[in-house]
Amino acid sequence: MFVLVGLGNPGPQYSLNRHNVGFMVVDTIAQSYPFNPFKTKFNAFIAEGKLGPHKVLLCKPITFMNRSGQALGALMNFYKIPVENLYVVHDDLDLTFGRLKLKQGGGSGGHNGLTSLDQSIGKDYWRLRIGIGHPGHASAVSNYVLSNFSGHEQKELIPMLTTIAELTPDLFGSDAGLWLNQYHQRLKP
Repeated sequence: MFVLVGLGNPGPQYSLNRHNVGFMVVDTIAQSYPFNPFKTKFNAFIAEGKLGPHKVLLCKPITFMNRSGQALGALMNFYKIPVENLYVVHDDLDLTFGRLKLKQGGGSGGHNGLTSLDQSIGKDYWRLRIGIGHPGHASAVSNYVLSNFSGHEQKELIPMLTTIAELTPDLFGSDAGLWLNQYHQRLKP
């Protein structure tokens, strides 16, 4: 079994925020494949289903971003999921809007949601980093990540989310470079 977690903040006021792109990915996948409806368990919304041959749990922690590790630690322990079967989807300021990176392990890069996960379950999980761009100044970061995507970005966001969802069945156990190449090739203008 694999767990695919989208990081974000719960509540409608955050739903279109840049910081919630992880939730957006998970919601798009849940709508694109035959997943059970989300239910609340372990301080998270969880939906079970299959992607290709893989049984997958989709997860959206409702503990707020900075305490995501609380929900994930409980879920991973209950289902006995090895950390290398965890894929975390999150926003990344250091990548330009629309760029993706996929890697196993690493540091938090200042992302408080990842810091919480690292403290709870360790660092050996997979990270699907989704570029949201940077506001230019460190003092503007907090307001930037908690602001909605611009109108132009929202138009580009739908094909991004759709492409990620289409490629997700091939994500688990695949070569990260090949998977990313497929994504970026599909979104070329």
